[in-house]
Amino acid sequence: MMSAWIDSVRDGNGITVLLLLIVAFSMIQGWRRGASRSAGKLVSFLGDALLRIGGLVISIPFTLWLSPKAGEWLGAISALPDRELRFWEQVYYTAVKSLADFPLLRFAVLFMISYGLIVFMLRLLISLIFGGGSLFRSGRETSASLPSRLAGTGIGVLIGAARSMLVIAVLFVWVSLNPDHGFSRYVEASPIYSQGARAVLEPLSGSLVREQLPVFAQSVQDELSGIMERKYEVIDHRIPEGIEQTAAHVVKGASTDKEKARKLYDWVGSRISYDHEKVRLYEEQRIWKEQTPQDTYDTRLGVCIDYARLYAMMARSQDLDVRVVTGRGYNGQGGYGPHAWNEVYLSEEKKWVPLDPTWAQSGDWFNPPRFNETHIKERVF
Repeated sequence: MMSAWIDSVRDGNGITVLLLLIVAFSMIQGWRRGASRSAGKLVSFLGDALLRIGGLVISIPFTLWLSPKAGEWLGAISALPDRELRFWEQVYYTAVKSLADFPLLRFAVLFMISYGLIVFMLRLLISLIFGGGSLFRSGRETSASLPSRLAGTGIGVLIGAARSMLVIAVLFVWVSLNPDHGFSRYVEASPIYSQGARAVLEPLSGSLVREQLPVFAQSVQDELSGIMERKYEVIDHRIPEGIEQTAAHVVKGASTDKEKARKLYDWVGSRISYDHEKVRLYEEQRIWKEQTPQDTYDTRLGVCIDYARLYAMMARSQDLDVRVVTGRGYNGQGGYGPHAWNEVYLSEEKKWVPLDPTWAQSGDWFNPPRFNETHIKERVF
């Protein structure tokens, strides 16, 4: 075992070096403290761990009980007022609607709040019981004899091992979520990490981390992506008078949902030009120029999400049920890139049909055959 560790250090594996440095630092602390203070530190370390475990044991079921009730309450107060919202109101309603609609996000926020409060209350209770002192206080600093320092060094090894296991646990979660990442392979090349993970974490976690955590992480990622959708819902809920009047003029004479949807598709597709400069800024400098449907309407410039949001706003103003769809579109070079388009509900046909106003100038992309061969739908809002 030790030879493998030494070889890993010689090879310059940063994970092995980090874990050994943690243990070495704890040993030095143990030497300086001596046996009594090191033992107190170990008791404090373990006591704090027990306190946090107690907080988890209480806060998890409490949050599970509270979360659905909070979701109902948040849903009741998330109705948007029929007026233009100020910036802080947009932030507020986006947060409220996101917490109301996404149970994992709501659970995470409530759990962090409840866990912090419960741990604080437990610490306060311990402080009151023990007369204002800490149950886990390590005591006064005194000069230590050689035997005491040697014993303290041994205790420091135990503390360092516990600290290293915390680092290994964090790395274990990362590796489980990103098994094919280059950094994961680098981590697994450390014999200390591999031995710690196999000996302690894998038996404790079973299949939970390896199999269930990636699924959970994907669910969290989906909900975080959905926050942007709620943001657009809040920002775009009020339809400016000029856009509504233009939409009414465009659909004048149309008698069916299909005719209305088609006329609006033709208008957006022919009046809005693709903003290549916006794309260039993002690709070269990672500068994203956020804009509202009103901005797109005024400048007559936008990218796919701007086309889709403007079309959705104009369609809603004329009582059409419409969605903004995000996903991937065929790039004409054998691959797919991020894209956005729309779906509109035709009541006379009782079905949703896709349309892509961004591509309107390159052909007829209003519910064409085989639309799904060039568009991969990922999210709808």
